[in-house]
Amino acid sequence: MENLISLPNSEYSIGWICALPLEMTAARAMLDGEHAKPADQNPNDCNSYCLGHLGPYNVVIACLPAGAYGVTSAAVVGTQMLQTFQCLKFGLMVGIGGGAPSEDADVRLGDVVVSKPGRSSGGVIQFDFGKEYGNGLFQRVGSLNRPPGALLTTLAFLETEHLMKGNRIPDLLDSAYSRFPNLVPVFSHQGQENDLLFTADYDHNETASSCQKCDQSRLSPRSPRTDTHPVVFQGLIASGNQVMKHGATRERLGRELGVICFEMEAAGLMNILPCLVIRGICDYADSHKNKRWQPYAAMTAAA
Repeated sequence: MENLISLPNSEYSIGWICALPLEMTAARAMLDGEHAKPADQNPNDCNSYCLGHLGPYNVVIACLPAGAYGVTSAAVVGTQMLQTFQCLKFGLMVGIGGGAPSEDADVRLGDVVVSKPGRSSGGVIQFDFGKEYGNGLFQRVGSLNRPPGALLTTLAFLETEHLMKGNRIPDLLDSAYSRFPNLVPVFSHQGQENDLLFTADYDHNETASSCQKCDQSRLSPRSPRTDTHPVVFQGLIASGNQVMKHGATRERLGRELGVICFEMEAAGLMNILPCLVIRGICDYADSHKNKRWQPYAAMTAAA
């Protein structure tokens, strides 16, 4: 049995939260090493943890309970994590999300979107929380915290590193695949031919199990990329308890809110544990969404 090091809970400074087991798998694949389970866990803390380190940083990874997704579940996991690991400085909400491509952000499957504050937002907007008025009017209320300055300055530094030295994500993926070869068949790139973006007004035939019978003439015209390396975008992320799977609604909210990604957990965490949200794009938040790209998108986000 592997002899894992054991550290006091006070030595952990970063909380990494995932919604799905495949996201936690990707997170563990990126660790430089795992640690022993916490010896002293708060009795009110129901989370199961994976502890480890990334370079000099000690990290706590937790996953939402099986079948329990959304804003509320993320809030519970984050709250309980802080009861056991009281010295956490900030969090990372890492996993998959739905892309909202636009003229300014040519987001594709496998790309990564990182939350970045806007003029009136901390980087995450809870799109389904507010007041409903007549005539279809909906007013969003409340605001979510910005990521801490240390994360934002690090994000800016990583951007300059990316521009000067190139995209490191492919190297990190290759390293993970070499250490965990059993991940390769499912957690690798799914091929540009399987990256299909249909026009927002064309809905999937709900009786079909795949998009093979969807009208290919309704695909949005896009130039093929020269490689399969994931592109990292920084921008606003929409979060809510509702699964976004309607192209026309995605387009409307994308324009209205300026968001380029939809997900279901971050809004529950932002005001509890100051965090950055990192999402690998696994679908286009429309009726054509399926699970094929989820494992690879989880890996790119973790990388």
